[in-house]
Amino acid sequence: MIGFLIKKTFFDLWDNLIKIVLVNLGFIASLAAPVFLPRLCESIPVLYWAVIAIGALWCFVYLAAAALSLKAVSDYGAFSFGDFLGNIKAGAPAGLLLGGLTFILFLMGAVIIPFYINLETIPMVSLLLAAFVFWTMAVCIISLQFFFPIRSRLDTKLSKVFKKCFIIFFDNPGFCVFSFFHNLVLLVLSFFLAFLAPGPAGILLYLDEAMRLRLLKYDWLEANPDNSGGRPKRRKIPWDAILIDDRERTGSRTLRNFIFPWKD
Repeated sequence: MIGFLIKKTFFDLWDNLIKIVLVNLGFIASLAAPVFLPRLCESIPVLYWAVIAIGALWCFVYLAAAALSLKAVSDYGAFSFGDFLGNIKAGAPAGLLLGGLTFILFLMGAVIIPFYINLETIPMVSLLLAAFVFWTMAVCIISLQFFFPIRSRLDTKLSKVFKKCFIIFFDNPGFCVFSFFHNLVLLVLSFFLAFLAPGPAGILLYLDEAMRLRLLKYDWLEANPDNSGGRPKRRKIPWDAILIDDRERTGSRTLRNFIFPWKD
């Protein structure tokens, strides 16, 4: 399943490369607001921090709109920029909430963990508390990476989206950890390509593809309930059978197909 996921994501990214680049350019332009604009009002502290906060929240709203739009790509479709503009309003609540949660996680890493590490009253207890906060933060980060795809595919009620992020993590911990490190690799690769590709849009596309395919597992489990009785056991998921239709629709390509698709 992992191999097919990476393959399909790459195919979809390549087929929609111009739109991916344009979405990434929009994010880079959005990021300029919290990074560069505050320098224009450094002499007014309240305005300085207000610009940073509003600019950062706008970046999360933009990512939410991008995630809603890219869902069409992983569903073998396409999106227009008219759809993107409409998705800004639809995705705004999710973007604002994830922005707030990210700020809380930032405080955990920048303030709470150093506080416990530097607490000298009971060193061992302090280190244990710091470790607890660190692993709590790690679980939250890995779980919340699927916040936008879950909002796009499962639920619009944000409290349920938040809850389902952790349900997905604890039911698929290995898959979620792999996705996290996979996205770190994409982020490093994006640095060398000026974040034009794969960039944030490529990462959001991968996450939506991942969530879409992972949900096929739950469709299969629902269609094939375990009637053996007794204590439930973790069942082997027949991914080869589940992905037959997707493999046929995705197909395979040669290097020539990628570079000269019109010669097929």
